[in-house]
Amino acid sequence: MSPRTTATKKPRGFSDEEKAAMREAVRERSRGAGEGEGAVLAKIAGMKEPDRSMARRVHEMVKATAPELTPRTWYGMPAYSKEDKVICWFTPAEKFKARYTTLSFSDETNLDEGRMWPVSYAITELTPAEEAKITALVKKAVS
Repeated sequence: MSPRTTATKKPRGFSDEEKAAMREAVRERSRGAGEGEGAVLAKIAGMKEPDRSMARRVHEMVKATAPELTPRTWYGMPAYSKEDKVICWFTPAEKFKARYTTLSFSDETNLDEGRMWPVSYAITELTPAEEAKITALVKKAVS
């Protein structure tokens, strides 16, 4: 037998955090839970700092910039949709034990720029400069 056939590496599989996110998505879909601003605000309230403050501010900016987007949760994260399609979502650093929080955009947006463009942005702090960038991105995403 060759070493290739006797290797006993186990497939990594999903992390505990990824499994938890999938369970949240199933709950959101099965009960219609996760819909509306109340669900998003409850999810934000349950976050640890500094994620909570950043999520609250991002929520305010998205609502002010694109009131046509519907707040909802998506895989247990604050998200915003249009015609039942997720446009953007906020991933707290604690969700997947990441080094930073992210704001991401789906392929349903109008962020295309040339042949390659970013769709996920790391956020370590929200200053007026970052807030202006987020506002511009959300505006462009729904244009």
